[in-house]
Amino acid sequence: MIINLRKFSKTILAKVLMVIIVIPFVFWGMGGVFSSGNTNSLAKINKHNISTEDLTDHFSEARLDLETLRENIDNNIIEEALGNLVTTTLIQMEIENLGLQISEKVLINKIKKNDTFLDDQKKFSRTEYEKFLLVNNLTAPDFEIRLKKSELRDNLFTYIGGGIKSPFFITNNIYKAETKKLDISYINLINIYKKKESFSNKEIQSYIDENKDQLKNDHIDFSYIKLTPKNLTESDEYNEFFFEKIDQIENKIHDGEKFKDIIAELKIEPTIKTNYFSINNGDETEEKIYKKRNENKVQLIEENEFYVLYAIDKINKILPSLDGKNFKNKITEILYEKSKYDYNFQLISNISNKKFTENDFIKLSNENSATIEEIQLSSVQDDGKFDINSVKLMYALPVNSFTLISDEKQNIYMAKVAKSNQKNIIKNSEEYSNYNDKSNKKIKNNMFSSFDLLLNKKYKVKINQKTLERVKNYYR
Repeated sequence: MIINLRKFSKTILAKVLMVIIVIPFVFWGMGGVFSSGNTNSLAKINKHNISTEDLTDHFSEARLDLETLRENIDNNIIEEALGNLVTTTLIQMEIENLGLQISEKVLINKIKKNDTFLDDQKKFSRTEYEKFLLVNNLTAPDFEIRLKKSELRDNLFTYIGGGIKSPFFITNNIYKAETKKLDISYINLINIYKKKESFSNKEIQSYIDENKDQLKNDHIDFSYIKLTPKNLTESDEYNEFFFEKIDQIENKIHDGEKFKDIIAELKIEPTIKTNYFSINNGDETEEKIYKKRNENKVQLIEENEFYVLYAIDKINKILPSLDGKNFKNKITEILYEKSKYDYNFQLISNISNKKFTENDFIKLSNENSATIEEIQLSSVQDDGKFDINSVKLMYALPVNSFTLISDEKQNIYMAKVAKSNQKNIIKNSEEYSNYNDKSNKKIKNNMFSSFDLLLNKKYKVKINQKTLERVKNYYR
């Protein structure tokens, strides 16, 4: 748990949907909405009660304004704040249980050595300290209590993971794992996949027959007129009278009048389109109408220099003809991608089930005239040929393993980890300190994970959902 508390994450408190955040909060009390007794209990950690008053105090300390709370009430902001409160309470309980303390003398030294409170001569300045308190709207006791809690939390983490010193072999193992050179043999599957031109008309037609409903295009029947000051008011000006006319048309649309009745009064001949299908570089207005085909049947839309009044009369679902080159190419592309996916899936399945061997790798090359190429990766960060995720995957596999990988252009390869070339780290080298820190961090994380499991058994968190909902409803 300490790993997660240290990062203010949510392992042990997943039950309360905790997403720990630090939010400024300001509250002035919640009135009579919170009564005493069990209805005042928001959560319990073992026998320790967290009340609604504790939550309001937490809001006040965190300084979040009421408007922000209300805007985010449905984004679980109350749950997040409660999760934060539960976490800090649990930490405090563990600190008290372990008997961790910090003296006033140590606290004073922490304040006096804080860079924020030093003057130009690097000496503690009472003036700078007071200025900091004023700017942050804090009293000295409030700040010192917060500092004390922060120091005790740090002491807890130090108590759990402090004094870690990694043995050389762990540091060396991490170094070898990250800096080893891998010899990779690979085959570009682009030369093995079924070619697009290999799909027969029978295969194409079969796919169309099985998926005809999904392949149909919308062809629409619609009518429209362009409204300008000239044809609406017999004027060239966009004056008040013109916009009054536009408002009248909008009201008629709202009242459910039909398109033909509206234009009959306007005496403007409409443009009529039947079985219209979107095309590249088509009329801009007609393309806009096509994109809005699933909206209201009669609409008025504003363009830069005019308005468009239109009505969608009918949407026809039409299956394109194979005589059209674009449609045939589209189906061929779908079949090609499906064929690639099926082929890759079968390879992955064979690898997972240990049915893909060295002989299969060579056979794959020979039967498809696909060259087996070789490359050496210099480190786990070497993404010059393959994408970084593929590189990390290969570095995680043992020698003689097979896998599918890709590059930045989405080409897929069958790859084999042919050889691993490792070297040991030198203790006095520039790299040693960096990898020793990584090793220490890894050991600490393992310790924190173990302690996390212990805390999961030690502390049981229960949330009073009824009280939680009542708090949320109060702020809605």
